[in-house]
Amino acid sequence: MIFDSLDVSYGEPWGSALGATHPQPISRALAARRHADGDRYAVLLAARERPLAMVDYYQYEGKEWWNVHLFDDRSYRTQIIYLESHSEGVLRVWFINRWQFSSEQQYFSHEWDVYETTKVSTDGLVEIRSEFDGSEQALVERRGTRERGQPIDEPENSTVQLFSAPIEDFLSPAPEFGDWQVFVRFLAQQGHEPAPAVTLNEISTGERQGPLRATGIEQLFTPGRRDTPHGPAVVELIDAGLLRIPSGRLVAVDPGSIDEASPTIGVPPGEYPVTVSVMRFADTMCGPRVAAARVTLLDTPPNEWEMGIRPDEDPGLLGDGEFYGVGVETGMAVFLDETRTVDEDEFDDELIERLYDRFTVELIGAEPEPNLIAFPAGRPDGTFPVWIGRTESGQVSCVVIDFQLHPPLRESE
Repeated sequence: MIFDSLDVSYGEPWGSALGATHPQPISRALAARRHADGDRYAVLLAARERPLAMVDYYQYEGKEWWNVHLFDDRSYRTQIIYLESHSEGVLRVWFINRWQFSSEQQYFSHEWDVYETTKVSTDGLVEIRSEFDGSEQALVERRGTRERGQPIDEPENSTVQLFSAPIEDFLSPAPEFGDWQVFVRFLAQQGHEPAPAVTLNEISTGERQGPLRATGIEQLFTPGRRDTPHGPAVVELIDAGLLRIPSGRLVAVDPGSIDEASPTIGVPPGEYPVTVSVMRFADTMCGPRVAAARVTLLDTPPNEWEMGIRPDEDPGLLGDGEFYGVGVETGMAVFLDETRTVDEDEFDDELIERLYDRFTVELIGAEPEPNLIAFPAGRPDGTFPVWIGRTESGQVSCVVIDFQLHPPLRESE
């Protein structure tokens, strides 16, 4: 393909996907923020609505890494060039994958006529290994054998070349964000012909939905019948007691990971009621589950919701539907004052034992010292969002941890 301009768009990395468009597009502004923070994103370079290159960026162990995925005239991804930081402002090609497919069936079944890998050392030693008439499945099986420490017979239909080359042949300028002209020269390796001057056109990939929103939270705390992905259910509310927060710093956390950083919400010191929302499903195989838990600070309903985050977390870096939250590994979560701790005996004898057959447990403390209120997670492990409900004047009305058993629930007929 001969081209004199490229359309530029941004999205989530594709991994091993064969598609030719972003499965999850993101805005240029979000991509720029991720670049500045060393977080992963992808850049698509296209011409005449056909992909030519997808560039995957991330930082790891203090280095920049760029993976350049190249597409041929059939829009098949047939080459990946891996680059790493070599010196200040310079990248080095250290590995290349290249495939040859003679048919569409071969491509989508992950079978190939030729599979070629090129390794380049820092001093210019090059190893090119070619394998003929193979499949991705065979590669995976050999990789598994190698990882188990078992000997591997190299395929008979393969060749290896070793030679030295000037390391300068494998160096490239490290681009600043938006300087995608750096990658234009790689397109010639797929037979594409760039004009002497190539224009880059930033294009929109549609409206971004943004990070996860707090939808259906009120319904979780409204008793009654609901339709859920697991079938009909009844929402039941359980009064879990009063939570004392003398320090004015409320935390939701896995009691087995209290020392780890979690979202901390500033509230007026005091005692506040905790409510646990339980879903009882018509399908008895699902069993009753805790869907969410809430600390109520004011009788005024929330006017808006915001995500509970740590100081080092930036919602602007989140993709569509993503969120920061509380990691749960022990199958339970707690609300507590930031100064409250849980020792090993309390964890084993009080929380694990007592939560086996109930929905809430309070670990008391001598007043006015803080107590804590625990509850089983509706899903035994995962990361779950914490939502802060605020009044129109900005006061904290309530704090909720949502175990995400649902999309927004519907009233049953």
